[in-house]
Amino acid sequence: MNLKFHKYQGTGNDFVMIDNREFVFDKNNLDLVARLCNRKFGIGADGLILIENHDSVDFDMIYFNADGTKSFCGNGSRCAVAFAKYLNIIESKTTFNAIDGIHEATINEDVVELKMGNVEQVEIGENHFFIHTGSPHYIEYKGDIQNLDIVLEAHKVRYNSRFREQGTNVNYVQKKSDVLEVRTYERGVEDETLSCGTGATAVALTGALKYNMNSPVLIKVQGGELTIKFNQLSDQSFNDIWLIGKGESVYSGEIEI
Repeated sequence: MNLKFHKYQGTGNDFVMIDNREFVFDKNNLDLVARLCNRKFGIGADGLILIENHDSVDFDMIYFNADGTKSFCGNGSRCAVAFAKYLNIIESKTTFNAIDGIHEATINEDVVELKMGNVEQVEIGENHFFIHTGSPHYIEYKGDIQNLDIVLEAHKVRYNSRFREQGTNVNYVQKKSDVLEVRTYERGVEDETLSCGTGATAVALTGALKYNMNSPVLIKVQGGELTIKFNQLSDQSFNDIWLIGKGESVYSGEIEI
C-alpha cells in the first residue's frame, strides 16, 4: 500500500508526519518506523510522529525516535502543532496529549510557542548538570564546542554504567555573550542532531543557574535559534516554561510500505 506522509522540520530537527486519525499506520510496527526514518532506505528523519484523535483534547501526538523507541520531543511537538493546523484540527491555540502528558501551545504563522512541563529537580554536579525536561539531558559546559568530536565525547556519557540501559541525551554548551550555543547528541538517533528542543530547554535552565541569565534565553543550535521563556522558583525548580521557534513544512509525498 502507499502511505501519505508530510516532512516537517524545526531548526533542522526533521520529522515524518502522518495523519493517523483513521489508523492508516500500524503504530506497533517499529521496524517500519525505523525504515521510514532511515536516511538511506527510507524517507529520512530524526523521528516519526502520528497525529491521532483524543477524547478530551485537540489531538494525540505519538512520537517515535528514529530507532522506534518512544519519548517526548519538544521540536517534534512544535512541528506537530504546525501539522495539526495544516490539517484544520486547530487554529491559533491548542491543547494536545503527548507521552509525558498534556501540553498547551500557540501558533502564529510558522512560529510555535510550546508549554513544557515543570522542572522540579536539577542535578548539579562538579562538571555537569542533569535535567529531565520531558526527556533526560546531561549538560556540560566547554570552552570550545565547534571543534569537539561530539559523538566520541558523548558516547563516554551515553554508554557509561549510569546511562547505558535507559539512555540520555548529551549536550555540550558554550556561552558567547548573552547566547548559549549548544550541540546535542540524541539517544534514539544515536548521533548528533541539528537541534533538540528539550535539550535547548534544559540548557536555558542551566544558564539561569550557572550565569544568572534571565528569561528569555536565546539558544543557538546547529540548525538555527530557539527562545526559552521560564519562571525560576529556586535552584531546583522552574515553571511556566515555553519553547519557542519555527515549525515548517518541507514537502509531502507517498511511499510504498
